Amino acid sequence: MPTTPTMPPATTPPRPPEKTRIVGLGASAGGLDALEIFLGATPPDSGMAYVVVQHMAPTHKTMLSTLLQRVTTMPVHEAMEAMVIEPDHVYVIAPDSELTVMEGRLHVGHSPEPRGMRLPIDVLFGSLAKDQGEHAIGVVLSGMGADGSHGLQAIKMRGGLALAQLPESAQFDSMPKNAIASGCVDIIASPVDMPARIIQVVKPRTARPAPSQAPQAAQQGHGNALETILAMLRDRSKHDLSLYKSSTLLRRIDRRVAVHSLDSMAAYADFLTHNPQELDILFAEMLIGVTSFFRDPGLWNELKDKVLPELIARRGND
Repeated sequence: MPTTPTMPPATTPPRPPEKTRIVGLGASAGGLDALEIFLGATPPDSGMAYVVVQHMAPTHKTMLSTLLQRVTTMPVHEAMEAMVIEPDHVYVIAPDSELTVMEGRLHVGHSPEPRGMRLPIDVLFGSLAKDQGEHAIGVVLSGMGADGSHGLQAIKMRGGLALAQLPESAQFDSMPKNAIASGCVDIIASPVDMPARIIQVVKPRTARPAPSQAPQAAQQGHGNALETILAMLRDRSKHDLSLYKSSTLLRRIDRRVAVHSLDSMAAYADFLTHNPQELDILFAEMLIGVTSFFRDPGLWNELKDKVLPELIARRGND
């Protein structure tokens, strides 16, 4: 009798490798101690990469990579153009340069601004926000001035995670204080506590199934707490978010649960009843950041007062 040919077993196509999650670390005066404490407390197998930007004189021969290598078993490299960013590695800025991140590689440039006006931390954080979106992480450590504040705002606008050093623990507290005053910081902590706080936020989002894939019983268990949170948001903001995608709502709330080291959505709902200002932060996280342009009066004034008049003045006779 003829035999029916057997079909080869179905194979699952390999999953594409996940993009390495990058933590940007910005420091200035007094920042070396903070960087050493942070990296010394960072597990060598966190799965994340760490890019360090510290203010330094353009002619200064840096030993930063050597100094940081003493406190971590992760390889520490001075950044070079087009260097591939690998997990569990540390990358350090070279003197007289700016670092940006694009498609998993480091790019080294030179600022056109004179010394004293350069903002290399903002440059790095801005590129992280654009490249990594809600996976971007920025940390502002000890330093003078306000470098890093605008970059953290860019990260926050894309749904990323923003941290600032506890000012009392910083040798120079201007940079952390300015970052905190910008209103975009999720976590304020000492450098020794920051790595654990970052992992606490990141791991639940990578190790657990996405909300849309979670077992039905687990989603139903969130139901009462989610309804309570949405009702509080509606009372506070006058916006009804109940028609938003449930996966988006649960993902945003889950992150705030982790930021505050809570163990459940119900605990977060209770936290909100005693901390109404957290409702404003949660509501802001639910909004789509890229539309903020249309709500920025300064940009519209610039368009009206400068851009359009110059365009009109250059028009031809026809």
